[in-house]
Amino acid sequence: MDASPCPSDDRSPAPSGRFTLADVRVTVTAIEGRSVCGLQVGDSFEVTESSRVRIPAGRHFCLFALAAVLPLLPAKMRALDAADWLAQDSLVACPDPEERVIMRIERIGEREMETSELT
Repeated sequence: MDASPCPSDDRSPAPSGRFTLADVRVTVTAIEGRSVCGLQVGDSFEVTESSRVRIPAGRHFCLFALAAVLPLLPAKMRALDAADWLAQDSLVACPDPEERVIMRIERIGEREMETSELT
């Protein structure tokens, strides 16, 4: 049996350096069913500074719609090859078949981040 450490056990510090990350906005662009959760076309939230989620004051965003889009956000925040399907497709559907909430992910700006300041 090999006793060498697993690569995921490497606890060395991340290399320091600057990189570019996009801020993104997720906006409800269509509701093709009935909106049980109370979302409306135009409702949105933003993710900025790598991990800050901002929902406009007095509004909300459905947890299930949010869960549908969250796995795509880290990739959409990074530079993608133009031929990558994720660079070309920006629509996400809420998993509730009664509502069919359609959301668009768009880049709203870029910022430089310092690797050593993130985990």
